Amino acid sequence: MEQRQVGRSGLWVSRTALGTMTWGKDTSEEEAGQQLTAFVDAGGTLVDTADIYTGGQSERILGRLLRASVRREDVVVATKTGHTPDGYRPVDASRRHLLASLDASLRRLQTDYVDLWQLHVFDPSTPPEESLAAMEAAVAAGKARYVGTGNLESWQFATLATWQRARPGRVPLVSVGSEYSLLNRGADHGLRPAAAVAGAHLIAWSPLGRGVLTAKYRNGTPPDSRAAFSHMAPYVEPYLDDRSRRVVESVCTAAEGLGVSPLAVALSWARDQEGVAAAVVGPRTLAQLEEILGVEGVELPPKIRDALDDATARPER
Repeated sequence: MEQRQVGRSGLWVSRTALGTMTWGKDTSEEEAGQQLTAFVDAGGTLVDTADIYTGGQSERILGRLLRASVRREDVVVATKTGHTPDGYRPVDASRRHLLASLDASLRRLQTDYVDLWQLHVFDPSTPPEESLAAMEAAVAAGKARYVGTGNLESWQFATLATWQRARPGRVPLVSVGSEYSLLNRGADHGLRPAAAVAGAHLIAWSPLGRGVLTAKYRNGTPPDSRAAFSHMAPYVEPYLDDRSRRVVESVCTAAEGLGVSPLAVALSWARDQEGVAAAVVGPRTLAQLEEILGVEGVELPPKIRDALDDATARPER
């Protein structure tokens, strides 16, 4: 699997990343282990988690698997912090919370360090320089190798990046996470350009449009799909509208012309956009992951990419 540099840093990651948001709920620990082994065997390195995924279970499962299924040094572990679902406020990027949450993540992950520590959300109540100082302290202590941000708006990322550049002895923000696919190109309108100016790269999540771009919903809702589960249906439903159906048809047309699957077209488009370090996939099953790994070598011809760009360009959702 192709490895890519993240921003202007010395961090390199696989261009397809394994997301673990379903681990501990829709994906059992046994199947998670099968996924991780298959991913690493295929040359994948970047594994993405967060302290809030399945109430911390995602990190716990990954921690156990890093000891039992793969070698720690073969995996680039990325986790996130900032959400406080059980706290008195929904987000907290204070020094106190960030450093405490990192220690808790390290305990769950059973490791001394994370390769990429990301500020999951923007906290308007905490001065940006305080949050950045906490992230720098984590790097100085050897608990995080690199730092980035999660799901921030372009102005929020630009605010942090501006403060970060002004700090002496600064630790750069190397990445910014965002949903990014042919169904959601919001990052094109500000976040990707802001990241480029800051010397950071995009980590694109949900490149398959929450599963819709695989064309599985073309003729209805499969009983084993996310949209069929009550707790996941609201996540998928925004992309089951008329515009999304037209985009899916464009993807299917491209796929038929190239002799590949719609999944291959959608993943390749997002993964290979300029400024994207990696595309995070979130398979629930080993079979889904194997299908994704099977299209790793697909590259879209420029004419197909341009046609899809034209078919999907629109203002931010």
